Amino acid sequence: MTKFKFRFNFWTAITLGIAIVLAVFLIYPMFSLLVSGFENSKTGAFTFHNFIKFFQKKYYYRGLINSFMISSCVTFLAVLIGAPLAYLITAYKVKGKKLIDILIIISMLSPPFIGAYSWVILCGRSGVITKFFQALGIQLPSIYGFGGMLLVLTLKLYPYIYLYVSGALKKVDESLIEAAESLGCNPVKKVFTIILPLIAPTLLAGSLLVFMNAIEDFGTPMLIGEGFNVMPVMIYSEFISEVGGEANFSAAMAIIMVLITIFLFIGQNYIINKKSFAMSSLRPIKSVAFEGIKGILTHVAIYIVVFLAIIPQLTVVVTSFLETKGTRFLASLSLDSYRSVFRTLWQSVTNTYIFGLIAISIIVILGMFIAYISIRKKNLLTSVIDTVTMLPYILPGSVIGLTLLLAFNKKPMILSGTVMILVIAYILRKLPYTLRSSAAILYQISPSIEEASISLGCSPVKTFFRITAVMMLPGVLAGAIMSWISVINELSASIILYTGSTKTLSVAIYAEVIKSSYGTAAAISSILTITTIISLLIFFKLTGSKSVSV
Repeated sequence: MTKFKFRFNFWTAITLGIAIVLAVFLIYPMFSLLVSGFENSKTGAFTFHNFIKFFQKKYYYRGLINSFMISSCVTFLAVLIGAPLAYLITAYKVKGKKLIDILIIISMLSPPFIGAYSWVILCGRSGVITKFFQALGIQLPSIYGFGGMLLVLTLKLYPYIYLYVSGALKKVDESLIEAAESLGCNPVKKVFTIILPLIAPTLLAGSLLVFMNAIEDFGTPMLIGEGFNVMPVMIYSEFISEVGGEANFSAAMAIIMVLITIFLFIGQNYIINKKSFAMSSLRPIKSVAFEGIKGILTHVAIYIVVFLAIIPQLTVVVTSFLETKGTRFLASLSLDSYRSVFRTLWQSVTNTYIFGLIAISIIVILGMFIAYISIRKKNLLTSVIDTVTMLPYILPGSVIGLTLLLAFNKKPMILSGTVMILVIAYILRKLPYTLRSSAAILYQISPSIEEASISLGCSPVKTFFRITAVMMLPGVLAGAIMSWISVINELSASIILYTGSTKTLSVAIYAEVIKSSYGTAAAISSILTITTIISLLIFFKLTGSKSVSV
């Protein structure tokens, strides 16, 4: 790393500008959160009362225990499903592999609360499947509470493990496996003694991502938790009940969430740095054909898992075309749900697209600039910018929403209730996707190309815009599409920051489900799902691949 030397030019101005933007919209809000958490709501004096209150009352600290319990169980089950699935599909010739990959990715990219809502339609108290089995005299387990959350979040999050492990298995050299087999290693022992240790760092990274997604989820426990309190819901509930009074206790709970996620992230990085190693896969694992009844049973198991994961998307699309009567879906087809959306909720659709496009435009510019200064203009300040930019990636969306609202709900900058505060939240939350893809493509562009351009009389700035930026564009756009998909599905930050005029698709779906307007909710969910699928197809077209890296 070079020492920081102040030499004012275009890139110095960009670096300072980005540093100021991050200081105002990320560092200052985080500082405001910290101050608010240690502040007495009545006197404004410094106090530990908010934290003492949290750990003294069972209702509150039980929510933290519940969050750890559900997240740990989801992570365990996601590994139990995702890792074997990735191994089977990589090591064996599974029929329909390409379709399976696409379906798994689609199930991963849809928001968890759609899964929760869909399973309520199917297995709720008046659900289709529930009534079918009741007619047979069979009582199904409740979809509400811990069990329902476990089902929804596991089916939503196991694809992360699948994608991580699939990527790692492609780097395993087959000669290692052949050597083990020649020494008499049976298939089970081969997996546990050779393959599992090789992919352990990647599996750990995927597990942390699953855990953090589970612990930050707001929509699923809000819709089907029914008394099983978790931290994101408690932060939201306490904050909403205290607007106009004090929000300091919510800030204290948010600080606890921040400390937990940062601790987990640091711990994961430490373990990975200790255990990770490079592999050169000269001979990737070759898939072999299944044989006999074992192959049939394996195919059936794979198809069942994938089908269960894609059920939410199928359910919302099918039910969106059914006629409704109150909370019930009738057997006849109807477009009334879509007419209702166009009549009363179309602003939510346009808001989502407009806010998302604004956020993505800024994300693309920031992502390219931050990636460039972090790699080509490396110094202390640019390294700090790169690190700080990744901070929102590990923070729950509800925490980001709360920090922005606490920081910009008073003078000198009042942004609460505006479009701007939502756009800022989306940029902070989703910038890391585009930033990482921009950095990855920039590492593949040799600096000698830029040096040749400059030696021919082209200025460094013009070289960046005419050559480097153009070469970066495919990677940048791929990351931008993933950011876009995440933006349009964002709920946890939106639910805290929105107003009546800035309601988005995800908030509208949540609101309609709460009102038991299931037909309208299905229609909006279908619009969101179709938008996600089209965006994913564009991603595949731009990257030329049929997989998504996470």
